[in-house]
Order: sequence, then C-alpha cells, then structure tokens
Amino acid sequence: MKQPTRADRILVVDDLPDNCFLIQALLQEEGYIIDTLNNGLDALEYIEKSPPDLLLLDVMMPGIDGFEVTRRIRQNAKLPFLPILLITAHDHPSVVRGLDLGADEFLRKPVDVDELVARVRSLLRLKWSVAERDRITRQREDFVSRLTHDLRTPMIAADRMLTLMQQGALGDPTPAMKEAIDVMLRSNQNLLHMVNSLLEVYRYEAGRKTLILNPINLMDMVQEVMTELKPLAIEKGLEFEFQPESDAAEVTVKADTMELRRVITNLAGNALKFTDQGSVCVQLQSTPSDLVLKIADTGPGIDPNEIPHLFESFMQGNHRRAGSGLGLHLSHHIVQAHKGKIQVDSELGQGTTFTVILPRSPAVVSGALPARPVN
Repeated sequence: MKQPTRADRILVVDDLPDNCFLIQALLQEEGYIIDTLNNGLDALEYIEKSPPDLLLLDVMMPGIDGFEVTRRIRQNAKLPFLPILLITAHDHPSVVRGLDLGADEFLRKPVDVDELVARVRSLLRLKWSVAERDRITRQREDFVSRLTHDLRTPMIAADRMLTLMQQGALGDPTPAMKEAIDVMLRSNQNLLHMVNSLLEVYRYEAGRKTLILNPINLMDMVQEVMTELKPLAIEKGLEFEFQPESDAAEVTVKADTMELRRVITNLAGNALKFTDQGSVCVQLQSTPSDLVLKIADTGPGIDPNEIPHLFESFMQGNHRRAGSGLGLHLSHHIVQAHKGKIQVDSELGQGTTFTVILPRSPAVVSGALPARPVN
C-alpha cells in the first residue's frame, strides 16, 4: 500500500479494545500515527490539549456517545478544523443525526479495510486543503495589515507637508499653486481615510480590535456629529434635522466613543453625500431594551438587488459617487461588536433609511464585547 507523504496523527475512540486494536493495526500499516482511547470524555480532553489530524469515533459508547462528542467539538471555536469519521452499526437515521451534528463521514460496521483506508485518505486531504486555505488567508490578512501600516507613514508625512504649503509656511503660493495644493491635499486625505478604514476592517476581521467601553449619551454624540456635518448640508441646500424622543435624552449605551462616532459620521455623511435635494432626518428612539437611531434621506435610493450585499467589503453600488466600499462594511463590524444590529430600507427614487439598534447600558454591563487586544 502507498505510504502517506507525512505522518498524520489519528485518534481512534471506541469502548471495545478489539475494535481499537484492529483499526490501529490497519492504519499503522499505512504509516499513520495512531492513538486510541475508550471513552468520549478522555477523547475531548485529549483533543483540547493536542488536536489530532483526524478523529475516528464510535457512535455507541458508555457515558457520552459519539454524537455528543461530535457536538462538543463543533461548538468549540478554539479548535482547528478536525475531520470526524463516525463508525456505526446502526441504520440511516443515525447517519443523518451524525451529519447534522457536524460529522464529515460515516463508516458502517463491520469495517471494510479498503473503504476505511479510502475514507481516511479522503478526510485527511480535506483537512490539509482547509489548513492550506486558512494559511493563505492569514498570509493575505497579514500582508494587508503590513501594507496599510507602511502606507500610512508617507501619507501622513505628505499630509503635513501639504498642509504647511497650503498655510504659506514655505512661502506664499500663487493662486494656481494653491489650487493644485488643495487638490493634492484632498486626494491624499481621501486615500489616508481609505487606508485607515482598511486597517480597521482587518483588525475587526482578525479579532485584534480593542474596544474601550464607557457609558455614552447617544443623543449628545449625534448632536456633535450633526454639528460637524452641518456645513455640508448648508452647502447642498438640504434640510438636516434631528428628531429625538424625549425618553432617549438620558439613556446611555456602553460603547467605544471613537468607534460609535465613526458609524454615525459614516451613515449621516453618506446620506448627505448621496442626497441632492430634500432632507436628511436623524431620529433617536428609546425602547425598554434598546436605543434606535434612524438616518433617513430623500436621495435616489438603492437598487433592491444591491441591498443584500450592501455591507460586504468593497461593495460600492452602481451610483455615480461610489466610494471605497469600506465604510458600510466597517460600520457593520462596529455595530456587531457592540451587540447591536444595522439595517437598511430603501426604495428607488424615494430615499433610504439606515437603522442602528444598540442595547441600552444595563443589557451589556455584564457581557464582554467580542474584542481582543491588538497583537
């Protein structure tokens, strides 16, 4: 028989020593490293400490059976992908149950040698293809992280130099030079904003984002953001109004100030950017468990076919003023990290409403947000 290219480690779990011995003997001939255990609890402890490359698991065992072992393994998000081959003497319903719980393959007793070896080889190929995919994904994410870090330094330096030139620190620019500097400065700032957003998206997706949580009065924050964006509304001749409910005035949410401000600025800024006439209305409502922020505009609306993909990365839409496609994707990550929800309702030609639902402070005080220290 053909030997494997590497010594894959396989754990065999069966309460009958004869079954373990038979499978161990067959697979050792193939060059695999075989460990055996006779109960599910020991198997879970073993896997937690040193995950094997493949698990061969008997369904019927005393204590906890193979189904329960499978369920617990699949619920443990800390474990790497582990293919599970269930071995059973039972009928079709047990196969269905095992697959529903997360098993990858089934083998019926009495075990056929050729079928056993073939299924083991197949599942190990699956294991290493998944491992290779994950490795490539990590490399790509690390590359993006390093690239954005490396790009920020010269862009920040360029921003500062252009600002000095704009202010006349290096001599009074001519009107033509001042216009050119203004264009370069805006372009550089837009690019820097995109790079910063890309870096933040990476941190959230890699689980490396740290959130600093404090009680925040959402009404005050919304008013601050609207004050900052008011000049844009005036420039475009748009009504820009805030309609808070009185009950929301004293309600707080547990949140990261900078991150939550980023969400509100992005949503309100987009509403102003894509609305040419009419209004942008911001509402804040309070429920017994949540604060609900709604940002409604009278813009062109969003194509219904685009809405299901709106929060995906680099989803720009078909409108003529599409941005980088990162703002909504990042906002979605931020709201999810705060145990909230973000929704969109839109009708072509009528406008769009984005709704952010955040739990009030008492609902999140005892729960930790899914944020981990930056490595």
